[in-house]
Amino acid sequence: MSLLKSFKNSPKWSIKWNNFFDIYENIFQKFKGKKITFVEVGVGDGGSLFMWKKFFGKKAKIIGIELNPEAKKLKKFGFEIHIGDQTDKNFWKNFYKKVGKIDILLDDGGHKNIQTITTLMGSINHINNNGLIVVEDTQSNYIKKAFKNPSKYSFINFCSHIIENIHRKNPSLKKKINDFSKNISSIQFFNSVIVFYIDTKNRNYSKLIENNRRLRNFYIDFRHDAYFLRSLEVFSKFFGKIKSESFLYKVIRKLFHRNIFFSINEKLEIKKYIKILKK
Repeated sequence: MSLLKSFKNSPKWSIKWNNFFDIYENIFQKFKGKKITFVEVGVGDGGSLFMWKKFFGKKAKIIGIELNPEAKKLKKFGFEIHIGDQTDKNFWKNFYKKVGKIDILLDDGGHKNIQTITTLMGSINHINNNGLIVVEDTQSNYIKKAFKNPSKYSFINFCSHIIENIHRKNPSLKKKINDFSKNISSIQFFNSVIVFYIDTKNRNYSKLIENNRRLRNFYIDFRHDAYFLRSLEVFSKFFGKIKSESFLYKVIRKLFHRNIFFSINEKLEIKKYIKILKK
């Protein structure tokens, strides 16, 4: 049965954005029929729990976390229910002490910055290898009235720091690998959903591999020479052909190769692109 059909056939009330179902069919497919532990934060009346139970199958352990004590009634349907505040760090410590490591954490809680960030921070070390952390309704990061966003304290902005942490596995950054660097292999951004892919085994720095080493000295690196070459054409109109061994050639290259002129022009061009995105 498809996830959407399971959702519609649930005996309890729930709401989801329609684009979520295709996303979840894709990222959760490998977990179907497996012995996994699935945790959803913010289960409300429990409508989604029935959907997940039907989708993942009998071997899956479905756990709900809810602030409303009334959610305990869902235990009679075979769900494990924990009552607690997702902004409470002690709640998460106690939760994982009882439950152990899990395979999927789906955060459909309050969607406020502190709620989502605390949940992620409290869970990052408790996801099994090849597991997922999924955050729903990330459109809240762009809603001013209810969520005080956009903000430098938004979850989306917090994710930009996580992206930097992932890059720490490249030794070029010369930064210490931390829990986020170790555990998160990649992040996938969808419309109102963010997925964190967990890889707890591949924790080493990446290594540079070189092929055809004997040809290294014949390679000329032009990655940063675009502005230099353009400038050389302009100067050549006034001074004629400029030889590579000449003093003028060296001066022009120094000015326009990885320098302030390039940076200024770069910023101006990027600002234009950003304006297009903001329209």
